[in-house]
Amino acid sequence: MQNIVYFSPILVFLGLFLLRHRRQQKISESTRREAIKTGLSEPASLHPVIDRNLCIGCKSCVYACPQQLGHNVLGIFHGKAELLEPANCIGHGACKKVCPANAITLVFGTEKRGVDIPQVDDSFETNIGGIYIAGELGGMGLIRNAIEQGKGAMAALVKSLPRKSGNQYQVAIIGAGPAGIAATLSAKEQGLKYLALDQDSLGGTVFQYPRGKIVMTQPVDLPMVGKMHFRETSKEDLLEFWHSIEKKTDIQINYQEAVDKIEATAEGFNITTRKKQYSADKVLLAIGRRGTPRKLGVSGEELAKVVYRLIDPEQYKGKKVLIVGGGDSALEAALAIADEEGSEVSLSYRSDSFSRAKAKNRERIENYAASNKIKLFLPSNLNNITADQVTLDCDGESTTIENDAVIINAGGILPSGFLKEIGIHVETKYGTA
Repeated sequence: MQNIVYFSPILVFLGLFLLRHRRQQKISESTRREAIKTGLSEPASLHPVIDRNLCIGCKSCVYACPQQLGHNVLGIFHGKAELLEPANCIGHGACKKVCPANAITLVFGTEKRGVDIPQVDDSFETNIGGIYIAGELGGMGLIRNAIEQGKGAMAALVKSLPRKSGNQYQVAIIGAGPAGIAATLSAKEQGLKYLALDQDSLGGTVFQYPRGKIVMTQPVDLPMVGKMHFRETSKEDLLEFWHSIEKKTDIQINYQEAVDKIEATAEGFNITTRKKQYSADKVLLAIGRRGTPRKLGVSGEELAKVVYRLIDPEQYKGKKVLIVGGGDSALEAALAIADEEGSEVSLSYRSDSFSRAKAKNRERIENYAASNKIKLFLPSNLNNITADQVTLDCDGESTTIENDAVIINAGGILPSGFLKEIGIHVETKYGTA
């Protein structure tokens, strides 16, 4: 009798543990099954691959994932960690950092979906010695990760700077997005003679976002500034923050100066822009991947009513607008225009699910579609554009709708020609680091 009393708490604890474990397993199975069923089983960018032979099922990665709130991006499946909602993973990399068993590898692409990435080593240096890559061009679109890469690349290249040089600058930083800003701040903090250039304005890809777009990031340390505390903010507020940093630190960036050519010399590199020529010991490329929008090659695409990014939703008030694409840019454009008075928004995508978009955007699109604020054409392909109509191929059937404007958000083309001219190797990643 005494033994029963003694062991009762242990038995109760064990029973509760098994019950909780069984409940978590059911949730994991349901989440995994739903992701496959809805076509959301392909990660959009950088994501973890977990070695089940090394994983000890400690849940450190699950707790560390910033995307877990409201989702089950990572979970325990048959005693091991697994990526349950791949489409909701946005590449923070926090899971890898906390794994005590070193069971997680961060990779680009999958067996089905390849991603073109310039080749760089652990110090962010390309196959062309002296040229480094950080940020979106290297696959790091997330603001926090891009900033960390900008700092890391600058720290690496400083170690090999020559003591004496006949060049004008020690480092040329191409691009003023998050990675470029962080690198420029690092260069000034270390007293380097630097040149910073951007073909547009401060903010890089963020500058091209539509008005009011919500930007997600994580706290991160900026050189000369300290902790950047943003988690969720608007495009306008983030750009205002960047401009305040620019003014406060007095960093110098040449805007509206696109780079046409980078040539290696005996002492470093010549950088030719549309305004003048410079020389530098090292070059850091912190440019975006979408300098050239991807076109569809359909009849009528050359019409003035066709554009490739949304700037101001208000200009589409009272108009019939077709958005083409299935990523966050397309969904956010559709949502923003749908809120304008009198607008009629249609959204066309070649797949039957928005697997590349964030869960928050997918949920909002579903709600807008259910309330007839947005008309979905899934799956479909745009076949023809005329002055007042568009024709879609909807799963084999031709559908023509009235139309005033078309926004094509089909992504951008990696500046492969520019990289090839420099001599930088680009490889397609199919689930590799």
